[in-house]
Amino acid sequence: MSEPESTDQPLPLVAHLTELRDRLLRALLAVLLVFICLFPFANEIYTFVSEPLRALLPPGTSMIATEVASPFLTPFKLTLVAAIFIAIPFVLYQVWSFIAPGMYRHEKRLAIPLLVSSIALFYAGAAFAYFVVFPLIFAFFTSVGPEGVTIMTDINSYLDFVLKLFFAFGLAFEIPIAAVLLIWSGITTADALARKRPYIIVGCFVLGMLLTPPDIISQSLLALPMWLLFELGVYFGRFIKRASDPAD
Repeated sequence: MSEPESTDQPLPLVAHLTELRDRLLRALLAVLLVFICLFPFANEIYTFVSEPLRALLPPGTSMIATEVASPFLTPFKLTLVAAIFIAIPFVLYQVWSFIAPGMYRHEKRLAIPLLVSSIALFYAGAAFAYFVVFPLIFAFFTSVGPEGVTIMTDINSYLDFVLKLFFAFGLAFEIPIAAVLLIWSGITTADALARKRPYIIVGCFVLGMLLTPPDIISQSLLALPMWLLFELGVYFGRFIKRASDPAD
């Protein structure tokens, strides 16, 4: 016998739209408040993010700005992204608060750990990119340049490059959550995913090739964690399957 969906009375469409608007405004306000707090430190934030490359530049060289507005717009853009990054837990809480009344109790019990885990894994992916991947790939890039070529990276090009890697690694670290959701929803099983392991490994390296710069180091640094995280998702997916067996 299924559990009641919610103890709340169903809301009319207008009430749902009003609630959705309110929660979107709260999420935007949270991002705006964080941005206002961070903006006075925009240059320091950019200095921190660019440190992995600047530490490896040859003596006497520095990063450059090739556009007139870049010294202002580039830290501004980074600060806005950082505000969104920091406000993600609150934004997702607003999303959760909107959809939770329509979920069964047993769905909520699983969804809350998945939501918390997805946030933590995204942050872990970004941290892995900054502390592990950036020093390795920048050391590689700065060591293989032709003789006589001075490395002076444009600050806006650098920002676009690192934001792409932050997003790629943050998204890649969500693989365990995706695997668990696929198993939990009944789309597949842990054993079926395990049998597809050779294709998954190939797919990880293909994605690593598409989402990272064209060098084997960064591709491998993305593909290998993706594979290990897939195995982690399959492992926990087996417990999800066993936990739901008695209710079948």
